[in-house]
Amino acid sequence: MPNLRAIETFVKALEGGSIASAARQLGITPAAASQNIARLERELGTRLITRTTRSMALTEAGERYLARVAPVLGELEKALSDLSQLHGELQGRLRIACMAAFGRHVLAPLLPAFAERHPKLSLELLNVDRQVDVLKEDVDISVRYRDVLEPGMAVRPLVEVPRRLYASPAYLQAHGRPRTAEDLLQHRCLLYRREMDGRIMRWPFYSQGQRVDPQLRIATIANDIDALVEMAVAGGGLIWAGFFLVHEQVRQGRLVHVPLERAEEAEGAAEGTDASAALQFNEETLDFFACFRDRQYVPAKVRALVDYLLEALPHLPQLQLPPAPHP
Repeated sequence: MPNLRAIETFVKALEGGSIASAARQLGITPAAASQNIARLERELGTRLITRTTRSMALTEAGERYLARVAPVLGELEKALSDLSQLHGELQGRLRIACMAAFGRHVLAPLLPAFAERHPKLSLELLNVDRQVDVLKEDVDISVRYRDVLEPGMAVRPLVEVPRRLYASPAYLQAHGRPRTAEDLLQHRCLLYRREMDGRIMRWPFYSQGQRVDPQLRIATIANDIDALVEMAVAGGGLIWAGFFLVHEQVRQGRLVHVPLERAEEAEGAAEGTDASAALQFNEETLDFFACFRDRQYVPAKVRALVDYLLEALPHLPQLQLPPAPHP
């Protein structure tokens, strides 16, 4: 009977697309992973994988064997996860993929306390804005905002982050304070380009209830939202950002919220005009979700992390808007 470690290496290599991926998931060297698979093939008396310098492919025997052992290995992993929860000790590695800025400003400060609760659990945080292949990269849970949710995955809402317009006091003194959405078209705007698909994140302009894209005066486009925040602090223009990105700058007075009047509230609006036809700017929220690769079964370690985040996120100061100033 082939040993379980060799079978696990074989399955992980096919799931991850390479022997190196299997080695990374199992915490062994690529040479050791290759030896495990070679040992498995010798014990079975057949070739399972055809290897080249750049790729690997299953033989017919490999396809049949994988179809039989992969579900069994999955059930064994589930059983181990359930037993660890039963005894109150989560074990193994928990790999988390997260949007880079949210991981940096929100998730990273929370993880040490979670690790303290579960000392036998090894955490790995992957902060990336690109699309993540959860199988090949062996990701247990992915944290994404609504616009870039990964297709085919089960999701659970985590938190709604306030998202507002901000500028530095120096910028507003030099360029004036916009009062309406129409005024924004005359101001320098700092826009974020998503690394995942190369699209510029649309600002929330509306007219007659429909999302619209008016011509903005673009000062800078960047694929790093933290860099845009620093540009805003330096007086480079207006930024539309989640509060967790700017909370420290707001606290220090280096950035201020720029509230806009709705068209029907603006002074001097022409009597009898249709306010709904005017340009509106709805600040909206940035909604984050936990994404799982298996809809039917969520491992105990993943459930524990989600429960912890739901408990901790509402109390984070970087997610709490400061009190509105007195008029």
